[in-house]
Amino acid sequence: QVQLVESGGALVQTGGSLRLSCAASGRTSSAYPMGWFRQTPQKERDFVAAITSTGASTRYADSVKGRFTISRDNAKLTAYLQMNSLKPEDTAVYYCAAVGGSFNNHYVYLKEREYNYWGQGTQVTVSS
Repeated sequence: QVQLVESGGALVQTGGSLRLSCAASGRTSSAYPMGWFRQTPQKERDFVAAITSTGASTRYADSVKGRFTISRDNAKLTAYLQMNSLKPEDTAVYYCAAVGGSFNNHYVYLKEREYNYWGQGTQVTVSS
């Protein structure tokens, strides 16, 4: 079993920046493909960004491309989401997730159903 804990969510003004962290613990002998998703009360959970187990490849939702950057430090078992130029529509609970079991080291996983482990979420609020 893998446990994921997000941190870094906060209230920030439009145009500001935040960095979210996702620390993994438990059965972490392997580096897992990871992703970030977000959810508001009015919508289902949406894909934000994902990264391969090695960190070699990343993918982003169109709405955050050019503003958000996903990265990872496998030595620290931690993934990050750097969020710049934040907008009010970025307000959401942000979740990190990891793909467990059998996975492809070169594949970037985009679908929620492909992820086995989830954190508890961290709130990001962007004021206008």
